[in-house]
Amino acid sequence: MENKIPLFKIYWDESEIELTNKVIRRGSYWTIGTETPIFEDMISKYIGINYCVVFNSGTSALHAVLKANNIGPGDEVIVPSFTFIATANAPLFVGAKPVFADIEEQTYGLDPDDVLKRINRKTKAILPIHFGGLPCRIKELKAIADDHKVLLIEDAAEAFGASISSKKVGTFGHSSIFSFCQNKIVSTGEGGAVVTEDKEIFEKLKLIRSHGRPDKKDYFTSSEHIDYVTLGYNFRLSEISAALGIAQLKKVDKIIQMRRENAAYLSQKLAPIKQLFVLETPKGYSHVYQMFNVKVMKGGDTREKLMSFLNSKGVSTKVNFYPVHLTKFYRDKFGYKPGELPVTEQVSTQMMTLPMYPTLTKLEIDYVTDQLKNFFFKD
Repeated sequence: MENKIPLFKIYWDESEIELTNKVIRRGSYWTIGTETPIFEDMISKYIGINYCVVFNSGTSALHAVLKANNIGPGDEVIVPSFTFIATANAPLFVGAKPVFADIEEQTYGLDPDDVLKRINRKTKAILPIHFGGLPCRIKELKAIADDHKVLLIEDAAEAFGASISSKKVGTFGHSSIFSFCQNKIVSTGEGGAVVTEDKEIFEKLKLIRSHGRPDKKDYFTSSEHIDYVTLGYNFRLSEISAALGIAQLKKVDKIIQMRRENAAYLSQKLAPIKQLFVLETPKGYSHVYQMFNVKVMKGGDTREKLMSFLNSKGVSTKVNFYPVHLTKFYRDKFGYKPGELPVTEQVSTQMMTLPMYPTLTKLEIDYVTDQLKNFFFKD
């Protein structure tokens, strides 16, 4: 049985139905149609960057952006272990090596000081994430990348619409990716995008997305021979998904505002529970609350018991994230052991994600916090 308060709900209205129905009813161009370029243009304008290419997932976008930047065998990419595994896997997709750096506890993003320790002559890029919708210390990471003449590629999968001093996340890096998976700020079910100011990368991305063939002609309807000029993949987003994205983007500011209001109320209700820690958003940073995360201060067994208790009361929880470097795959492949990334490993034993979505009500938030108080103050 589903919990009565899930981790997320997609915010939608009749516009999603109207726009997807339009695509379905025309009976053609369900891929390589008119919606994808419109969606890309809307993303570019919203983020404030010249070029955008959408993909069928954020993971495909990560793969494509590394390939477009000629990252490959012999190269290293510095990544967090405190992330969804796709961030770390992406360098492996192109034959490069992910090098894990630790996080800091101001934003739970890559620690610039630890990143500096990991840079060497093989380093080709730094690939930070913006955890849960909160920008990382991206300005410091950009300065490091510039000083060492390596690429800064933002994994902004969780932070569409977030900003620092009104400068949108996704505009700090040489290239940046977003995810439109179902639990993200903007959802197309599955989907992703790369944004960049580099026209050459933009053109490469379009080739990589569609089997390495130029997209000046529609493959499905053109009778002309279309050549293949590089190795590519089938990473295209369907027009039905792009239509969903268009509908979502038209109300993205409303979606973000609703999340912020819910996060503010939830933070207020959590304040008396000293056994939980809610990160304060740094001055000048704009958080979009793709997730609402708390640290269970005692961590470990206490967190597991708390999650089990909340689940029994109909409240969904999740751990975001377990350390990637300690997964079986990375331990077997690279020999990672506990103790190599102390902050990541400690935070991962404490972190817990609570429900957060635009239509979360105050009554639901009250219920969640009442159950938390019941657990901690039961004696």
